[in-house]
Amino acid sequence: MTAWGDPTLRTVLLGAGLLGLLSGALGCFAVLRRQSLLGDALAHASLPGVCLAFLAGSALGIDPKHPLLLLAGALATAWIGMLLILGIARTTRLKQDAAIGIVLSVLFGIGIALLTYILKNVGGANRAGLDKFLFGQAASLLPRDLQVMAVLGLVVFATLFLLFKQFQVLSFDPAYAASLGMPVRRLEVLLTSLLVIAVVVGLQTVGVVLMAAMIVTPAAAARQWTDRLGRMVLLAGLLGAAAGVLGATISSLRSRLPTGPVVVLCATAILGVSLLFAPRRGLLWAALRRARNRRRVRVENLLKDLWRLGEGDGSFDAVRALSDLRAVRGAGRPDVVRAWRDGLVRLEGTGVRLTAEGAERAGRVVRNHRLWELYLSRRLDLPDDHLHRDAEEMEHALDHEVWEEIDAALGRPRADPHGRPIPRGSPL
Repeated sequence: MTAWGDPTLRTVLLGAGLLGLLSGALGCFAVLRRQSLLGDALAHASLPGVCLAFLAGSALGIDPKHPLLLLAGALATAWIGMLLILGIARTTRLKQDAAIGIVLSVLFGIGIALLTYILKNVGGANRAGLDKFLFGQAASLLPRDLQVMAVLGLVVFATLFLLFKQFQVLSFDPAYAASLGMPVRRLEVLLTSLLVIAVVVGLQTVGVVLMAAMIVTPAAAARQWTDRLGRMVLLAGLLGAAAGVLGATISSLRSRLPTGPVVVLCATAILGVSLLFAPRRGLLWAALRRARNRRRVRVENLLKDLWRLGEGDGSFDAVRALSDLRAVRGAGRPDVVRAWRDGLVRLEGTGVRLTAEGAERAGRVVRNHRLWELYLSRRLDLPDDHLHRDAEEMEHALDHEVWEEIDAALGRPRADPHGRPIPRGSPL
């Protein structure tokens, strides 16, 4: 039987996917607002609400494990926790991270005490599985649980759609949002309330302890791939949903393999792939860019050394022995080969000669170096013996437009602070 043919497994897959979609999308705002631990605090703050709702249901003679009752209790205490965190951060000298730690510890401690009381003193089968809210038990999801999750999810996404621009401004620049006349505090409370809903939705699937990972991890993964908030929200939701479905599927293949931790591990794996392979921020591509830049710098230093040797004897197109180049700064054959492949030098016997293109590029690097030395000398009044090292780095770093602006700001100078001419073209 396929996964979609098994009603129980289908419910688990849909529940895990919906959780990932919801938590990933809302997690983007928490990550951008540097409130990643807020989800953890809200998850822990929801535990006493679950226990109080269970006790209230038992006392009133209604089903104490009805999802609406438990979710209502979790929403109530999580929302109270949110207000406490925001209130402590605004009305005291404590920062928000300290407020999060205080509220998390106190409310979670109350929740553990209530849970222990229920497990020891409340009889009957109704209490069975209540402790699963700590670590989650996706297999216990029922179709009615899924319906509640779907309704809450629709409420969250409808609110995000209607107030996306306001939430966007609030996430990046609250002061600017206030200057536009936006109700910043109410928007903060509303956005955090949506996060409360996402946390409560995920309690039965991954539990109190692991819910923070579902808030942060998909959003952090999506951040590696894009700089646009709209795309980030969409991508984080899709990555979270993929982690949920994949984790639930893997968990179903082996007995006694808990769904919640596997879902979190799948989300972590997606984050790992994103950290490594994202085109602009991935560690692998960053390493390749650094290696490419190092090769470019070595080639440009080789050209600069050839220029300086030509400047010394007035012969820019002379053939230079490799031993002479090694004596300047240790340029090796790989650097020469790279410059030859780029058409910047010609190989003649055991020597090297600048091409016209190589001479033009070498003159540009020398010009950049000497302009930067002059800039530091004039604008920062640095002594002459402190100029060279900084110029060695900056000559390769700035683009052509910036160098043109520096050149114009200095009045198109003819010489650097040491009296050496600043090249204005190729000598070949």
